[in-house]
This record gives sequence, C-alpha cells and structure tokens, in this order.
Amino acid sequence: MKPDTLPAPAPAPGTDEAEWIEAQLVASLLRTSSITQLVGLFLVPIFVAVLWDNADPTALLLWTGGSIVLALARFATMRKYTREVMGAGAREHLEFFGRFGQLWPVSAFVWGLAALLFFGRVRLTDQFVCWLLLAGLAMFSVYGQSGHLRTFHRWLDTLSLTCLAVIFWHTGVELRFQGPLYHYAVAVLVVVFWQLLRQTGDRLHHTHRHNFELKYRNNELIESLRRQTQAALDAVGIKNRFLASAAHDLRQPVHALGLYADWLSSEPEMVHQIAPKIVESTKAVNALFDSLFDLVRLDSGKIRLNIEPVDLEQLLRELDLQYRPLAQAKGLDFRVRAAPGRVMSDGILLRRIVGNLISNAIKYTQSGGVLIAARAGRSHGCIEVWDTGPGIDPAHQRDIFREFYKVPGYLGTEDGFGLGLYIVSRLSTILGHPLALASRPGRGTMFRVILEPTDERQAVDRAAAAVRQLVSMP
Repeated sequence: MKPDTLPAPAPAPGTDEAEWIEAQLVASLLRTSSITQLVGLFLVPIFVAVLWDNADPTALLLWTGGSIVLALARFATMRKYTREVMGAGAREHLEFFGRFGQLWPVSAFVWGLAALLFFGRVRLTDQFVCWLLLAGLAMFSVYGQSGHLRTFHRWLDTLSLTCLAVIFWHTGVELRFQGPLYHYAVAVLVVVFWQLLRQTGDRLHHTHRHNFELKYRNNELIESLRRQTQAALDAVGIKNRFLASAAHDLRQPVHALGLYADWLSSEPEMVHQIAPKIVESTKAVNALFDSLFDLVRLDSGKIRLNIEPVDLEQLLRELDLQYRPLAQAKGLDFRVRAAPGRVMSDGILLRRIVGNLISNAIKYTQSGGVLIAARAGRSHGCIEVWDTGPGIDPAHQRDIFREFYKVPGYLGTEDGFGLGLYIVSRLSTILGHPLALASRPGRGTMFRVILEPTDERQAVDRAAAAVRQLVSMP
C-alpha cells in the first residue's frame, strides 16, 4: 500500500471535526513527502549534468550542496515523524507540522534559485531542459502537496515568485530590459503555469478534504450506531435484571397471600389472626408496585411538576401520621422536629423523596429510633432523616443510588426492588434539591435534602435531560 493511500485512523472520541480533518491533511502531506523528496533528489544530478559544461562551477556546486543538505534535513524530519508522530493524535500532528512546516517553502526557494544557474547564462537548449525539469517538479508537487492547501500554496508561490525574481533581475537589472523577447515570454509562461497549477491543486485539495469529511462523519455515524446498539443491549440487560428482581421480590408476599388464603379457607375461625397478615402481605405488594410505577414515570419523562410554596411543618405532620405507626410497630423511637417555614418545591414529589428516606430508615433500623428534622433558612431549607441503623460502608455509599442495587448482607434488602434511593436521587436531581449522605457503619445514617428554591422551567428541563441521558446512556 502506498504511503498516500494509508487509511486515516478513526477520530478519537471528542476530537473536533475541523482539527481532525486538518491533522489528516497534514498526515497526507507528510506521508507523500518521502516520494517528493526522492523525485527532487533524482532531479539534482540531472541539473548538474545538463549545466556542468557551461554554468558557473562555483554557483552550481553551492546550489547542489544546499539542495542536498536541505533534502537530508527533510529526510531526517520525515524519519522523526514516522518514529514519533505517525501513530499519534490530531493535536500531535498539528504541533509537529507547526515546528517543521517551514521546510517546504525553503525547499521551493532553493529550487527557484536554480534559475540563476541557467536563465540567460547557458545555451537555449539547456535552458529549455532546465525549465522542463522545474515544470515537472512543480506538476509533481500538485500530486504530493495539494492535500494540505496552505503548504501547497506556499511551496508553489515561493517557487514561482523566486523564478520570476530571477527573470526580473537578469532582464531588468543586468540587461536593463535590453534582452531578447523570449525572456518576457518565459516570464508570462511562468505566471500562466503558476496559476494553472494553483487551480489544479485547489480542486485536488477539495477532493482530499471532502474525503476526510466523509470519513469523519462516517465514523461519527458508526460510533453513534455503536452507542445506540450498546444502549439497546443495556436496556435489555436492565429489563432482564428488573424481571428477575421483580419475580424474586414479588414471589414471597404473593406466596404468603396464597398460604394465608388457604389457611383462612380451612380455618375460618382464625380470621382475626390471619387477616392482619394478609393486610401486611398486600401492603408489601403495593409498595413494590409503587416503586415500579415511580420508575416507569421517571424513565418515560411523564412526570408532572407543580412548583409552589410548601409548608415544611405541614409536610412533616403528614409524614408523621403515615410512618409513626410503622416505627412503633417495630419498637422504634420516632421523633419529628420541624421549624415553621416554606420552600419552593413540588409538594407531592418532595413528600415522595422524604417518605422513601423515612421508609428506608425504619426498614433498616432494628433498635433505637428515627429522627426527621426540617428547617427553612433565608436562601434555602433542608430536611434531614437520621436513623440508628447499621450504617452504610463507604464502599457502598455511591452504589446505593443505582437502580436495583441492594447492599449485600443488610437486613431488609430482601424486601423491595432496590429502587427507593434510586428514585430519591432522580427526583432530587429534577427538583434541584441536592442530596447529602453521612453514615458510620454500626452507628447510623443521615440523609439531608437541601431544599434550594425550585424553578419550574429549569425542573422541566432537568427532567427532560435526565430522560435523554437515560436513553443515550452507553
């Protein structure tokens, strides 16, 4: 495979399109540079052979030495590029070319100075051959350098302007415009040839650039399809995990309901003992379905917001009525401390957040108690839920907010889907209420909901962004 046909590497994630395309154009130029250098070195001895008999020997040797030194410098640069930069990223290519890009116009300047050796100084046949050699080199530069348009322009412009300067010097300064007419014809031909090559190079460059643009966008499309495929596979995995968890968690209360029903049908006189157990099993099933429905509403984005002033004292009184009996049934001390005040939030969703935290605190606390405290400040309020449960090990404190996550070995984790804190985290993010956690294993846990004022429009935007992030999650 030729160096100029090596496939361009796929852009790294997050690479800017313009930067990547520019780097690939630079890489294309650098990959063809060795070939153009070989062509240039091949032409040097031909020039020397043509001009050896009738050119100034000193000038010819100086020009030949300069050409060879410059060629060696470019070969060393290409070796450095191959060894250190070829496999690197876009930025490294651009930085490398920024350091060594001047070699191309300097090379064109040296080749342009070759006109000093032959124009008006040797036989016409030798001049014709030398002009053909320079024209061939310029045409080859269209193939080798048009990938990077700025470099191609600088090389061709430098070569053409140097040749024109030599023509002007010999015709205007040395001959005082008294030379033969063909001198002016050569100048016109140089200008015409210069512009034709420039236009040809521009068209080839647009082809190069268009190819790399297609390459970049194709890779973006492939990456997008890969992410979507992975998201679909992850969704299937989540669904399978959910179904397995749901089947496991629903089996126990539903099985218990069946046993209690059979027991009641065979011993109806024990209705007073069996009925409360049926009620508890029914509550467990309802709680599981409540979590499921919350998750569905969050993931579908069909959650309704009603931002208004929320009375913290009233909110905690309602939660006290709902959860105190559950705490007392477990023999736990249940205390509520609320300072008067209002915060801007969605009352229903805020109640769901705090209710989930209280429910978890009661579920995992086997002795001691649960404290709920609320206060409203000038800028924001907060609600704290304290418990004397087993605490949460630091290794699990990030994971407990993931869906379906259950801390291994904790009493109470066998009941539920592992969705309570996941729902709390999602709802607090939507409402703009930061959630804080402090826990000491064996001593207890404190969750704090910081009630920063909620703006309804921003909350809707956050809810939509959360759904988009869920859908596009790799």
